Amino acid sequence: MTADPLPLAQALIRCASVTPADAGAQDVLAAALEPLGFAVTRLRFGAVENLYARIGTAAPHFCFAGHTDVVPAGAAPWHAAPFGGEVQDGVLYGRGACDMKGAIAAFVAACADHLQSGPPRGSISLLITGDEEGPAIDGTARVLAWMEAHGQVPDFCLVGEPTNPARLGEAIKIGRRGSLNAAVTVHGLQGHSAYPQRADNPVHRLVRALAALTAAPLDAGSDLFEPSTLQVTSIDVGNPASNVIPAAASALLNIRFNDRHSGASLAAWLRAVLAQHAGRFDLDVTVSGESFFTRPGPEVARLAAAVREVTGMEAQLDTGGGTSDARFIARLCPVAEFGLVGRTMHQADESVPVAELRDLARIYRGVIAAFLP
Repeated sequence: MTADPLPLAQALIRCASVTPADAGAQDVLAAALEPLGFAVTRLRFGAVENLYARIGTAAPHFCFAGHTDVVPAGAAPWHAAPFGGEVQDGVLYGRGACDMKGAIAAFVAACADHLQSGPPRGSISLLITGDEEGPAIDGTARVLAWMEAHGQVPDFCLVGEPTNPARLGEAIKIGRRGSLNAAVTVHGLQGHSAYPQRADNPVHRLVRALAALTAAPLDAGSDLFEPSTLQVTSIDVGNPASNVIPAAASALLNIRFNDRHSGASLAAWLRAVLAQHAGRFDLDVTVSGESFFTRPGPEVARLAAAVREVTGMEAQLDTGGGTSDARFIARLCPVAEFGLVGRTMHQADESVPVAELRDLARIYRGVIAAFLP
């Protein structure tokens, strides 16, 4: 590698792009891409800044995907400025260092190195959103619709999310579980707690319903995924008086589900169980993503070989963890995820060793060379 990802990573971190703000981050990225020969298209949807850049017009078309938005710095103290992009003792600190401005800088460094020998034998593109850490409504999903409408569908996409638990090279994600959020409100009849026969206690009904929903595991996992999980994340009554039976009680649920389920099948199951125990209720279900899986093949093998070449490690093919924008991309083309170590993401003192950042750029350079020889 002759191109160094560190200066661009620092410049991106110094943009306080707390979602949905851009704070100039995509201007910085465009300024790095255009001199390399990329045609940069800025795509603003709602309040969200997105960027699509491509060099080359021929197949195969290889795409990097990621996000410049970050979560807030938080209340916990940092020993380095969260938006300073400082390097101390060989470690780069700042919000987004590993999730995932560091990976975006590695994308660009890898492209710069590959393009030193001339135009690509095929095409390289970058899909960069400012709405991954937020609602993800005006980000990758809308850019993908634009790409599809304009004939920009990739043959393979690599997302730079931090996939490694402790060491660079441990894990490649080739799928993710789906995620469902449910808001439940059970209605009863308000009354005096001394005269329960004159009331209908919705708290009791809600507790029975939640007990039924959590009584047994949803499944034991599948060939591709770990078991699905249901977590009760909140129970609320808002009752200031201890001697009043409330009129309503509410709860929030989150289900992370594998390929044995769909958002629709789980919503139907929730409704059926609530009907048995809760009487009158409202159920509001939001599915932020279905489960998806990219079957291992030549594309994943090329990525694994590039990881092995730089790190000496055989990356595990993994489908665990939370959701990512890969859930949207999987609808359009095969997708995998590989990035930095995620141990400090969303924490105070988020950081990445500079050596690992440079190794990631080497891995991405190897991936480009394998796809566009």
